[in-house]
Amino acid sequence: MLDTTDDIAEGISFQAFEDDCRLLATLLHDVLLRELGPRFIHILERNRILAQSAVSMRAAGMEDTAAVVERQLEADLAAMPLEDALCVARAFSHYLNLMGIAETHHRVRKVRNVEKLSKSCDDIFDKLIQSGVPPEQLYDTVCKQEVEIVLTAHPTQINRRTLQYKHLKVAHLLEFNARPDLSHEDKEILIEDLVREITAIWQTDELRRHKPTPVDEARAGLHIVEQSLWKAVPHYLRRVSSALKKHTGRTLPLTSTPIKFGSWMGGDRDGNPNVTAKVTRDVSLLSRWMAIDLYIRELENLSFELSIKRCSDKVANLANEILLKESASEELTANTWNQTVPQNNANSLALPAQLPSGADLPSCTECSDGESLFRIINLPRNQSRPGALNVPEKFEDSPLSSPTGRQSQIGRTASGGQLRKLFKESHIGRSSSFRKLLEPSISDKPGITPYRVVLGNVKEKLVKTRRRLELLLEDLPCDYDTEEYCETSDQLLDPLLLCYQSLESCGSSVLADGRLADLIRRVATFGMVLMKLDVRQESGRHTEALDAVTSYLELGVYSEWDEEKKLDFLTRELKGKRPLVPPNIEVAADVKEVLDTFKVAAELGSDSLGAYVISMASNASDVLAVELLQKDARLTVSGDLGRPCPGGTLRVVPLFETVKDLREAGSAIRKLLSIDWYREHIIKNHNGHQEVMVGYSDSGKDAGRFTAAWELYKAQEDVVAACNEFGIKVTLFHGRGGSIGRGGGPTYLAIQSQPPGSVMGTLRSTEQGEMVQAKFGLPQTAVRQLEIYTTAVLLATLRPPHPPREPKWRHLMEEISRVSCAHYRRTVYEDPEFITYFQEATPQAELGFLNIGSRPAKRKPAGGISSLRAIPWVFAWTQTRLVLPAWLGVGAGLQDALDRGHGGELRAMYAEWPFFQSTLDLIEMVTAKADAPMAAHYEEMLVARERRAVGGELRRELARTERCVLAVSGHSKLTAHNRSLRRLIESRLAYLNPINMLQVEVLRRLRRDDDNRRLRDALLITINGIAAGMRNTG
Repeated sequence: MLDTTDDIAEGISFQAFEDDCRLLATLLHDVLLRELGPRFIHILERNRILAQSAVSMRAAGMEDTAAVVERQLEADLAAMPLEDALCVARAFSHYLNLMGIAETHHRVRKVRNVEKLSKSCDDIFDKLIQSGVPPEQLYDTVCKQEVEIVLTAHPTQINRRTLQYKHLKVAHLLEFNARPDLSHEDKEILIEDLVREITAIWQTDELRRHKPTPVDEARAGLHIVEQSLWKAVPHYLRRVSSALKKHTGRTLPLTSTPIKFGSWMGGDRDGNPNVTAKVTRDVSLLSRWMAIDLYIRELENLSFELSIKRCSDKVANLANEILLKESASEELTANTWNQTVPQNNANSLALPAQLPSGADLPSCTECSDGESLFRIINLPRNQSRPGALNVPEKFEDSPLSSPTGRQSQIGRTASGGQLRKLFKESHIGRSSSFRKLLEPSISDKPGITPYRVVLGNVKEKLVKTRRRLELLLEDLPCDYDTEEYCETSDQLLDPLLLCYQSLESCGSSVLADGRLADLIRRVATFGMVLMKLDVRQESGRHTEALDAVTSYLELGVYSEWDEEKKLDFLTRELKGKRPLVPPNIEVAADVKEVLDTFKVAAELGSDSLGAYVISMASNASDVLAVELLQKDARLTVSGDLGRPCPGGTLRVVPLFETVKDLREAGSAIRKLLSIDWYREHIIKNHNGHQEVMVGYSDSGKDAGRFTAAWELYKAQEDVVAACNEFGIKVTLFHGRGGSIGRGGGPTYLAIQSQPPGSVMGTLRSTEQGEMVQAKFGLPQTAVRQLEIYTTAVLLATLRPPHPPREPKWRHLMEEISRVSCAHYRRTVYEDPEFITYFQEATPQAELGFLNIGSRPAKRKPAGGISSLRAIPWVFAWTQTRLVLPAWLGVGAGLQDALDRGHGGELRAMYAEWPFFQSTLDLIEMVTAKADAPMAAHYEEMLVARERRAVGGELRRELARTERCVLAVSGHSKLTAHNRSLRRLIESRLAYLNPINMLQVEVLRRLRRDDDNRRLRDALLITINGIAAGMRNTG
């Protein structure tokens, strides 16, 4: 049933899956019986049996009988009191969520039990070697691979975070339940735990009562790192390294990072006035705070593990220097303030005062489901100001969450202050330098371990850095002494690598390759910010800012100039050395916000921020405008700071979204690279690398999925060719949504179907909304997804997919695309009845009550479908089960080609051209999920009679699309090649169909009584339930 996560499972064991579903259904039944009584259970079971009977009859071809049963179900639901309807919707919704949890668990279980997993590093490395790729080339390509997964806050995650965590606990309990060594007593205890979790889920309000702020969204992204990716990354890199060792004889270098992570949460201000310059600054600092907090935890565990004294001279000397320096510092403090140092027993300080959380577990267990408790980091938050950030009153007592709930103590490892005292006590006659020469070497001093001294010093710097960040988040004054803080990855990596080399040189490689290697790999992957934050803004906002500046300076109105005049002005200013924007300029609030954002970007720099993405980009001037505003801000901030801005300039990334802009993307990049200043800037500051983003959502809404896919394919080819002409390397950034209507689909399939040469070891891709939780919510699924990204990019680099075999295939695609686009636009944009039909037949207008995102549903308050964002457009059609954005126009285009006698060519294209095959497979997948009878029910109950012809035509078009797709693919019926998907779809219908029918009834009532809050709650619960059943939103 999944659109995107089905590439993490090559089939599941349905017997075991159905056993777990029955177990969860029984436990939910028991909870509901206790909570609501037998009368409600009777109602619920009657509805379920009616729905299941109708589904079975339709599957057997008994359409008329099924319709009679469905009418009885509709009548029962229509007559149901509101409170009963609310509970029925909740019950079916929770069951669908529990089914989804069981499905994910069995996907993970299947992956774990396969000896040689398809698409794993071991599998793909072996195939590449067997196909003739030299081991040296394979090794170098993997080590140089640069993939970045960018998590976004796009509002498609329905479930509240508290429910997401409860769902994860259920998943862990199912994992325990699968263990063969459980005793009968253990099983009973486990069942009791499951009952408790399901009871808590039922008693939890599943609706968000307030819109999340951008900072809330950023916290959710950081929790994904803390709960899953932090554990998954070392495990994934071990798998890569092990496979490389097996097939090339060499392991992955410790600091090699085939995959990194980025974020748009708190940086994406396109159409979202809630994302301000201050929000971006706070989110970036918050990300640093969390990274440092996680590193402090790891250092505590690592210090406990490295209790050995044998080390290299470099580590011994460094430890000695640290202790001497700290001892001298304490002496100075003591003399200045006449303080006395309490005497302590040295032996009591040789070991940590308290066992660090997780130190008793081997590092390799971090990616298992061995415990059902989750350590959730307590991010700084000011309780007196909603959404604000604050500093704990007493820093030493600030909590580092652990499974036991105990607070971490800064000095619990024998390091820092404790070791300073121990070191001082080991000196005799400290005032005499002669006596110091007679003291034993560090390796002979009782109770002192050099690794703990070195790591303790690093930890103390991190603690001070964390404290400084908390002050910055509260806008409080703080000092800036670079020697006292650990703010760059190199400052953290250098001592860790020194310890690693020391262990290796002393014959302790087995220790070096444990927690220490994992920590080094985390630092290399996550850096000091976990995920670098991209800034995104719409091109028109930059034009408005330059309008204000040029008008103030009496240079004219920038937006009225033609492209050449704009480029001349921008290039001239970029070559200059003075700021353009006067410091005392007075501008409108919107313009000031744009200028403030560039100042924050200059203050944070490329150490904290990733790319500056320009949405709705169309011309070279759009890129140079951002370069100029960035340069101007950096000059101003540097002057204010009295020192250079941190890091380098941000990469400026044009985002081509509409079909028109995609068609002109290659020309815009050629024009940009033909400008000497810009080309030299790219070579000098960005290593000769140009990044270009292509948007799947708006192009699909603009022209339909088929045309969008073809235009994206051609745009990528053209952009790659343009960069090659100027000797510039290119990274394509794919703005893919979760649903197929917004460019979603299995990761592996998507990467393998890109144009040849467009994936040359580098790739950026967004992961949005509910797909972030689905793919990365559990460490095991995250490891699998990271491997799939790695192997898919590797294959696309070393064995690129085939281009169209014959030129006439491209001509045929052009014709199909032309007909498809014309049909789509004629239906969506030219039919005057369509927009009213859309508003009546779907819950689009009511989706805003969900409070699932911080940004508005429309870019502009007025306007029709063109101003509506792609997410609510897809979301609304998914709710009615028509899923129109993913297939509309495809049938018309394919039918035209078949009618003109191109059936044989189309079948050859499907067999031999990966791009065409994947496009049709995704359309087949989504049409299998569509339900025309259910969409007709929405229409019959909600749409005015005079507009119902629109729906009839849409359903006929869906049927035509299904016939044409099957005619080209050669499949006997939809999803014939994917029985698991078909079976999963069918297993949900008995619960999904009643929720849809309830939604129709609630919508009908709500549109007559739109202030009824209970009706609104009931509607939102049905929306949640349908999203759970479809396993997809927008």
